[in-house]
Amino acid sequence: MKSTKLNIMTKTAILSVIGFLIMFIEVPIPIFPSFLKIDVSDLPALIGAFALGPVAGIIIELLKNILHGIFNGQTAFIGEFANFVVGAIFVGVAGAIYKRKKTRTNALIGLAIGTIVMSIGAGILNYFVILPLYETVLHFPISAVVGMGSKLNPAIKNLNTFIVFSILPFNLIKGVIASVITMAVYKAVSPLIHKEAEKIEAVQNKA
Repeated sequence: MKSTKLNIMTKTAILSVIGFLIMFIEVPIPIFPSFLKIDVSDLPALIGAFALGPVAGIIIELLKNILHGIFNGQTAFIGEFANFVVGAIFVGVAGAIYKRKKTRTNALIGLAIGTIVMSIGAGILNYFVILPLYETVLHFPISAVVGMGSKLNPAIKNLNTFIVFSILPFNLIKGVIASVITMAVYKAVSPLIHKEAEKIEAVQNKA
């Protein structure tokens, strides 16, 4: 049992570091403001959520953002907090759905629902917490954020429309990209996924 727990902790730590490193690879999308950049650092957390359970996936999201905040923090941990909450929703939902029935189809369903829930959650979080924090702590006014969005999309006129036309579609695209990559590597990692799942279930049954 101790060796199994150590194995899980080791894999969680490795996936967290991989996620942290991937966070440095960011790709801007011209239709969104420059501070919204796509990265696929949720991929290791998704694999962890499928292999080790949704809680492990959430822990991976937490650890990668703590590391990023320590070594490259430029937003007083506000950006990392947002990344963690949004990512935790994504991998938590996807991992929980996959855990109920470990099939490729259920993995796809989990990723799809996770993407939708994550996007909605990101919109709510940005509206009530993240953007106000940027304004209060970093003195980056919400009006400036809306202005950046309106230059790219005339439909953006206020915070509400910024959330609808920038935050929501950005996170949908990000979730789709992460989901596509996850499904692409599913066949390669599925033996590990099922092997680890069986180990964990065996330990839980003996406990």
